[in-house]
Amino acid sequence: MTPTRLALSLTLTATTLLLATTTAQADDTPSVPPGTEPTASAPVEVDGNDPDLKLPEGATLAEPKVLDIKQVVEEQSGDERREDTNADVKFALQAEVLFGKDSAKLGPEATSRINAIAEEIKAQNATKVRVFGFTDNLGSSAHGDVLSKQRANAVHDILDDALDQAGITFEVRGYGEQYPIASNATEASRKKNRRVEISFPRGEG
Repeated sequence: MTPTRLALSLTLTATTLLLATTTAQADDTPSVPPGTEPTASAPVEVDGNDPDLKLPEGATLAEPKVLDIKQVVEEQSGDERREDTNADVKFALQAEVLFGKDSAKLGPEATSRINAIAEEIKAQNATKVRVFGFTDNLGSSAHGDVLSKQRANAVHDILDDALDQAGITFEVRGYGEQYPIASNATEASRKKNRRVEISFPRGEG
């Protein structure tokens, strides 16, 4: 072998050993999931004169608005449901808790529940109270309208006596089968729709 060929062979052998050593060292490092490798990037610069960042001429920002947050608390039995928002408080009492079947006569448990709601109305210093009655879709629509109004009136009478103070305005309505809060496909869902709702503004005055 000539000296030139011997030098070239030694050079190639040294290069091969160097590559093998480098590869072995790389395999000894822990693997990193793709996309998680640390990368260095230059900070983003924002052009304050960019026209896309400016309001059109004559435009103004909307007034700040407080988002309305609703909190719902329902008894495990579903007999009573309370909804609180920034503006209102609403109680929904299932008809079975207040009345007999197809009746507007209040049962023995009704008065205590309605009186408890009256205390909340006092605590909120509310001056306007809404009492709305609802039924399911069984029977005629006309019958549901009448029954729901009779039930709303009965609840109103107890509230009026419990509050016994001037300056409170009542709005009493019977909506029948309108505005269901559940489907009317099963008895369990129809039970939710048979209800009286009492609502009033939060923290009036």
